Amino acid sequence: MDARSPTMPVSQPADSIDTSSLHDEAIAAYQAGRFDAVQALADRILAHDSEHVGAIHLQGLLALVGGHTQSARDWLERAIRIRPEPILYNTLYAIQLKLGDYPRAVGSLRQGLALQPDFVALHYNLGLTLQHLERLEDAEISYRRTLEIDPQHSAAHNNLGRIHADLGATEDAERYYRRALELAPTNLVARNNLAMVLLATGRYEEGWPYFEDRWVSFKQADGRPAPQPVQVALPRWLGDGAFIAEGVRPERASDERLLVLDEQGYGDSLQFVRYLPLALGDFSRVGYVCPPPLRRLYEQSLCARWPGLVLLDAVPADLSHWDRYCPLMSLPMAFGTRVATIPAARPYLHADAARAGDWRARLEALPAAHLPRVGIVWAGGHSGIAVDRRRSLVATQIAPLLALRHVRWISLQKTDDPTKLADAVSQARLTDWTDELSDFADTAALIDNLDLVISVDTSVAHLAAALGKPVWLLNRFAGCWRWLRGRDDSPWYPGLRLFTQTQRGDWDDVLARVGVALKQEFPPGE
Repeated sequence: MDARSPTMPVSQPADSIDTSSLHDEAIAAYQAGRFDAVQALADRILAHDSEHVGAIHLQGLLALVGGHTQSARDWLERAIRIRPEPILYNTLYAIQLKLGDYPRAVGSLRQGLALQPDFVALHYNLGLTLQHLERLEDAEISYRRTLEIDPQHSAAHNNLGRIHADLGATEDAERYYRRALELAPTNLVARNNLAMVLLATGRYEEGWPYFEDRWVSFKQADGRPAPQPVQVALPRWLGDGAFIAEGVRPERASDERLLVLDEQGYGDSLQFVRYLPLALGDFSRVGYVCPPPLRRLYEQSLCARWPGLVLLDAVPADLSHWDRYCPLMSLPMAFGTRVATIPAARPYLHADAARAGDWRARLEALPAAHLPRVGIVWAGGHSGIAVDRRRSLVATQIAPLLALRHVRWISLQKTDDPTKLADAVSQARLTDWTDELSDFADTAALIDNLDLVISVDTSVAHLAAALGKPVWLLNRFAGCWRWLRGRDDSPWYPGLRLFTQTQRGDWDDVLARVGVALKQEFPPGE
């Protein structure tokens, strides 16, 4: 689809045509996805009437669909100059969103509402945009206005739930999610969000089935592309829901072979890989499609101990060697996991002894080698997403903590984002060998020599905890479901301690508490 110019000259033939009928036909073609027909009809209308707002609007929509976002904006601005209409501002909002211009998107929506205050889509989209900008109170007003006009708006109920969840009002969030599902039982986003509440409050038996709808788009929340499950032509295994007694499954291996698919992030893999040996109680062979940065660590920690466990680089083209499959994060449901039965024996991952010895020698060669060694991670990856903005600190925020000189600070912060690098003052207080860490096996060997790891909610925290190291997790307000609500410990990782924000976005209080705890754990001068 080519990009027409909104300023290109047009001819005006004398013969009369029914532009209204042509416009109706073009709209029907657009709704049917017949974009070439739309283009021809819009061109024909504009050849007769260069200021036909409906045809100009369609040209903008075609440009947007074709990926010509700047051209789409120009078309819409031309239409608005001729005759401002609420629907035009709604389309302009979508274009500005595509361009990442959220402030102007808010302005466009407000201009549309000034023309038609009861336009439901404008109120709802304003709520979405304000929510993305973290203006939660304003977003709540927009969603409530949406529901005043359309009380049956399932998505507005769902997003009010998201706001209340982010503000720590878990019971209110659950109420909104359940109402969203009453109105639209197939609202998979609401099902996934309800799973987050149920799991965060320890109601695993009810929560895991809802968690199976995690394969939905998160674009509403933070702009990420939708995580999609790999399509595998095998029967899906979801277990029998039996309880795990103290993390031990009865031995009843069959001759069947299970293919486990990786999903989501490295931290998720590190947390749930503990289930792979358990699966050998039900299957003679378990294959895991393993991310390359984790392969060496899992080979030395798991495969060496469990011969029936194999690591795969990708889903095999030939599936004849496998009988069933299961996504990694469905294994807790398959094993009927409850909070009291989480398989939490640790360590379940291990560093390579020789590589750990190399790091030990280097650490012991440092000045003041007697100081306690504390690893630190202050930021996660995925800088563009809302969750990362909430879970991460900027380097200047950790400077007061790094000023404590009675411990040896070891950086475990790896990032390609220059805004997350330590400043010169902080860098001088850190021992930073992260350029030499090529994968998680290298990182594990370094962590093996540390006395403590302090980390935000990222993969290094999972790695250190799985290695059996004490971990202090800097936890955002209303954090991830896996850390549960109202706890400062974790049933997933004995030895992990949570330092959770008491107010949304306030890291100063968290770091002050960590500083006090550090002096208690490692008294200065001892």
